[in-house]
Amino acid sequence: MLHSNDTGRQPKLLILYASYGQGHLQAAKALQEALQERGNHRTVLVDLMAESHPWLNEMTRRMYLSSYTYMPSLYGWVYDVTRPMKHDSLFGGLLHSLGRDKIRRIVAAEQPDAVIHTFPLFALPALSSSRSRSKLRTARIPSYAVITDYDLHCRWVHPAVDRYYVATPDLKRELSGLGITGGKVRVTGIPLRRGFRSCHSNHSNHSNHSNHSSPSDLSMEYGLRPDLPTVLIMAGAQGVMPDLPELCRELLAMSTLQVAVVCGRNEAVKLALEAQFHSRVPAEPAAVSSVQGTALPAPYEATASTSYSQPGARLRIFGFVEPIHELMSLASCIVTKPGGITLAEAIEAGLPIFTYRPVPGQEKQNALYLAGKGAAVIASTPSALAGEITKLLTDPIRYKNTEAALRKLRMTNAADTIVLDILSGLNIMEEASSSL
Repeated sequence: MLHSNDTGRQPKLLILYASYGQGHLQAAKALQEALQERGNHRTVLVDLMAESHPWLNEMTRRMYLSSYTYMPSLYGWVYDVTRPMKHDSLFGGLLHSLGRDKIRRIVAAEQPDAVIHTFPLFALPALSSSRSRSKLRTARIPSYAVITDYDLHCRWVHPAVDRYYVATPDLKRELSGLGITGGKVRVTGIPLRRGFRSCHSNHSNHSNHSNHSSPSDLSMEYGLRPDLPTVLIMAGAQGVMPDLPELCRELLAMSTLQVAVVCGRNEAVKLALEAQFHSRVPAEPAAVSSVQGTALPAPYEATASTSYSQPGARLRIFGFVEPIHELMSLASCIVTKPGGITLAEAIEAGLPIFTYRPVPGQEKQNALYLAGKGAAVIASTPSALAGEITKLLTDPIRYKNTEAALRKLRMTNAADTIVLDILSGLNIMEEASSSL
């Protein structure tokens, strides 16, 4: 989809993303927010694959989502086999050719000063080669790549990309090993939405909770007890985490904690969980503005007759939650699919991370990387997951060590850093051009 807000005389930036999950779009929106805060309202967001090949996009998007359930090993095999691909290989050339005709038309219509990619579909950089420049009929447009994972797939590597923004020094070293000079790579972290710029988790700092006067107020708004540890389960934007009911049962067997499940946009999963656990679902409040796709529970009210030893009473189930930083700020740890954006959000919130049966491919590689840094635990069965969470929540030293590992990985204000770097570079190029 194409979104344009063309006002003022600031540089115009074109941000290309894809709709395979929500992460690439969220990164694009985070950059757009950071630009707007600097008075730049000339940002255009384009889902290039959807715009150029809608049928192919829908088919591959469905295949990608179904791979979590039906063919994870196949997806992982394809990922591993293509991981060292070259941009000019037969397969690489095919991938980067997708969207070329559409990007020509978009560039001609929008005339951007630079292009930012939050998904590695490099139709425009491919057109920047000497053989294709005449087809584009314009001066070379600077291209930037924002890598949204903690693992490097060589689909991200293209000689016509002017600068890469990466999450870790390890990724910078990998790119260097592939011949990308240090000056073309900046370690910035992954761009996150505005709410995460000062998000702190329950166990460390409560200084920022939007318009709420205290963490207790925010807890009650979400129907959570402020005196119990909260395990936050993020099933993914489409609600595709396996074994959700079993995970909830194992966790709720521990009477000293509560569970908040975010089912994303999968209403069927949300309704099924509610039916299975018969959880107390309070009446919908009169006004709900902060959560999209679901109503917030009414404020928690403890009564003498309420038995919170009952599992369903300690379970809160949500659909898609827009201000997810609020729930993260209340949680003690997170169970999540290891997509790059969600992991970066958890790191920023200081949340110990648990991943359950990560799908082979970039998500499993993300999980392995963070586990190697001491910031995440990978579990393959519900009982193993519950056991690891119990160890963490009952061992203060283990918890502090995990927090320390998370702090080492945290890169704050990535969106601000990236847009400032791009804008300053464009200003330098403009000044150099005007002096000729």
